[in-house]
Amino acid sequence: MNNLFDEAKKYIAGGVNSPVRAFKSIGIDPVFIESAKGKYLKTSDDKVLLDFCLSWGPMILGHANPVVINAVAEALEKGTSFGAPTQAETKLAKIICDAFDSIDKIRFVSSGTEAVMSAIRLARGFTDKDKILKFDGCYHGHSDSLLVAAGSGVAGIAQSTSSGVPFDIIKNTISIPFNDEKTFCETVEKNAKNIAAVIVEPVPGNMGLVLPEPGFLEMLRKITAENGIILIFDEVITGFRLTFGGAQHIFDVQPDMTILGKIIGGGFPVGAFGGTKEIMDRLAPDGNVYQAGTLSGNPIAMAAGTATLEHLSASRQIYSKMSGIVNGFSENWQSCSKKTINHIGSMFTIFHTDKPVTNFIEAQNQSTDDFRKFFIEKLERGIYLPPSMFETAFISTEHTIEDMVFLLPD
Repeated sequence: MNNLFDEAKKYIAGGVNSPVRAFKSIGIDPVFIESAKGKYLKTSDDKVLLDFCLSWGPMILGHANPVVINAVAEALEKGTSFGAPTQAETKLAKIICDAFDSIDKIRFVSSGTEAVMSAIRLARGFTDKDKILKFDGCYHGHSDSLLVAAGSGVAGIAQSTSSGVPFDIIKNTISIPFNDEKTFCETVEKNAKNIAAVIVEPVPGNMGLVLPEPGFLEMLRKITAENGIILIFDEVITGFRLTFGGAQHIFDVQPDMTILGKIIGGGFPVGAFGGTKEIMDRLAPDGNVYQAGTLSGNPIAMAAGTATLEHLSASRQIYSKMSGIVNGFSENWQSCSKKTINHIGSMFTIFHTDKPVTNFIEAQNQSTDDFRKFFIEKLERGIYLPPSMFETAFISTEHTIEDMVFLLPD
């Protein structure tokens, strides 16, 4: 395996195409994957791993699901990219708009980062205001203006943002603690005339899984509406993961705009942003806010996403089944470990602390050494977890309650 990483580092910056894959916080070389099927990964040295990372969330039906594979195979025979409209785009768009009461219209892009970048531009164009308010530990992709107190892989960087991001870019970004109503209200009161949008992961998954305090999302909706500020829910992770209508359906809070990704591509690169007709009609070619992309609405990604969502829609008991598995595991974990576990639906994070975790500061106050030991121990026993303590783990429709036993402490 060392030879594979050494070879990769000769030609790929850092040896990986996304930093967290390098296992730097763990101190071992990364695992190289050869193939995957269902809930299992097969490594390049022929080891089989039970997967709780699931490509960081998209593989809700498991890897190489026949429904998705067949849809992709059929689409491939027609061509891989046209740079022109297709019925496949409209079909997937309709499914998404029907699933989310807050989305009248949508625009597809090729990644979550691109979707957020475009939504921020649209919010600024619609409101004619410049500032964006986000929350510490919420990761919204790697566009310059949002690399401020971000979570995920950025949490391992010493400074509050990335090198190469000028102050002039981030001066219009405000980042405050998640779940802190008092600070939020004070910040809005001070900056309301200049804030175009508030962007938040309704259930953050990039500082580990953190749940919103009761009433917090409702408060965001109320205050933003009162001050003419666009509320953006980043549901790249939670969209179609927690339930068919996303976190906003569970918490009964409708934002003005929604960011989607991961599951809506069925394992292919995709992102999307949508919202009310009034806002979305400001996009070119109808409006004066420009956004474009050669591979946006790629027909293969549309086919995979449609197959995935149609399967989920037809079998919505899937969600309660997965939630039951994770709930049962959480109860078992709490009965035999003092370490904190946060969970919702098919998502969970084991924090290596015995203190509650409700924000980014609390997420950072855990033992990196304990995380490293736990990850390596489970990997040696054939369990693959997200290689970062600032990420959430997932299960798929293929996982069972018996699989969760392997995660319990000895």
